[in-house]
Parts: sequence; C-alpha cells; structure tokens
Amino acid sequence: MHTASSPQTRRDARRSTRRRPAPRRRVSVIGVFGDLLLTAGVLVLLFVAWQLWIGDAIIGAQYKNEASSLTDKWATETPAPAPSPTASSSGAPAPTEPATAEPPALPQPGDGEVFGVLRIPRLGSDYQFKLAGGVSSSVTLDPIGVGHYPDNAMPGQVGNFAIAGHRGSHGAPFADLPSLHIGDAIVVETPDGWYTYRYRNLEYVQPDGVGVLLPVPQAAQVEATDRLITMTTCSPRYGFSERAIGYGVFESFTPRANGAPASLTSGAA
Repeated sequence: MHTASSPQTRRDARRSTRRRPAPRRRVSVIGVFGDLLLTAGVLVLLFVAWQLWIGDAIIGAQYKNEASSLTDKWATETPAPAPSPTASSSGAPAPTEPATAEPPALPQPGDGEVFGVLRIPRLGSDYQFKLAGGVSSSVTLDPIGVGHYPDNAMPGQVGNFAIAGHRGSHGAPFADLPSLHIGDAIVVETPDGWYTYRYRNLEYVQPDGVGVLLPVPQAAQVEATDRLITMTTCSPRYGFSERAIGYGVFESFTPRANGAPASLTSGAA
C-alpha cells in the first residue's frame, strides 16, 4: 500500500539534501604567529636586497654626481690650458711645459673636510668619489664616500697616503677593489691638479692589522722613501672577518693648467 508523504516530510527531505556549509577554519594563535613570521621574513629579504644592491646603486650614483659637480666647479675656477707653442721666435722648437711637476703639499684636512676626488678608470668612466678627512662612518664614510686616515701622508707626499671606504654599503666605493689590475691608474683630483698612482698589489689582513697604515706598510721602524697609496676596506664584501688592502705607487702630478692627464682615459699602464 502506497502512502503519500506529508508536506512536512518532503520539506525535511529537501533540507537534508542541501549542501551543508563548510565548517569555518578556526583561527589559532599558532597560525597568526606563523603568518607574522612569514611576513617578517619577506620584509627582511626586501631589506637585504635593498642593502646589498638597490641602495648601493642609488647612493653610489648620488655620490658620483656630487663628485662630478665638484670637479666641474674646480674646472671652471681654473683657466683652460693655453696651446703650447711649437717654435720660438728664432725658429727653434720651444720647450714644452712638463706633463708632471713636483706635487704641491696639501694640508691635513679636518674631520669630514672634503679635499679631493678619487677616480679609478678601471672601475668605470664615471667612477669618482669625494675624499674627506677622517675614517669614521658617521662623519665621513657614510655621508661622503672615502676617508683619509688622520696624520698619514697626503697625496704625492713621501710616505703612505692611506684611505678607507665601504665595500658593501653607503655607495660601496671599494666594492670592486680586488678586481684592479697591476698598473691601473688611481687618480686623486684636487683643485690644483691630478695625482696619479699605479696599482701594485692586494693583500688580506686581520681587522687589527694596522701595520698597513705605517709610512712603509708592514715595515715598522723603516724610514719611508717612496710615495705610496693604501686603500683599505672590509672583506668579504658584506662581512668583517678580514680587511682587503690595495697598494699603489705614485707616478706623477699633473697641474690643472696642463689639462687632465692621460691616466684618466687610458686607465692601465
């Protein structure tokens, strides 16, 4: 015997066949903490990328522009070199002005006082960073670029012209110091002219290896007779376990009135 179902029974059957909503995911303290850690990790990676590449590129470009503006200013303050005569009134060839001269002695700069621009053609035609007194991060290296160790020789003087620069932050002027080749030009430009050194060699020392700053590097009690440049930076690039030290030997001084030296364009010997 067939018995018809009641309307109430049919409604109950339809309700039972409807898709039941999925249970809501319960938010736990562990889940929230995990999400926060993931977000923090992404932010740290972005910060590291900024510090390692993007920030250095932006700050380095800014420092190079500042140095270029300074050298342009010096150029406008000094008359252009006059053409050298090829013969005297008697018909004999006239002596030409020497391409180099005795380097003028520069006074020791104050802390953070800019006195020159460092140019290394091997590292790019636009490589130029301001040089200032002192090697503290807060006063010189971070806001300016390259610093000079106080009381060491100045450019062109007998002794050790010792300078420092970051390798992995704040424009990283010495990021590629180990890539220099023997004979590469290292040029210090000042209002008076250009001091050209030639790269000699690289060595690695412990962070407390201050012997590299002696008048004759690593040779205590030895009187200096040469004119050297010493460039110090951290090693590895984003570490502090060692110091990379680049050395060079003075070659010549070119007065500004003579025009820029060939070392700025040829780069290597």
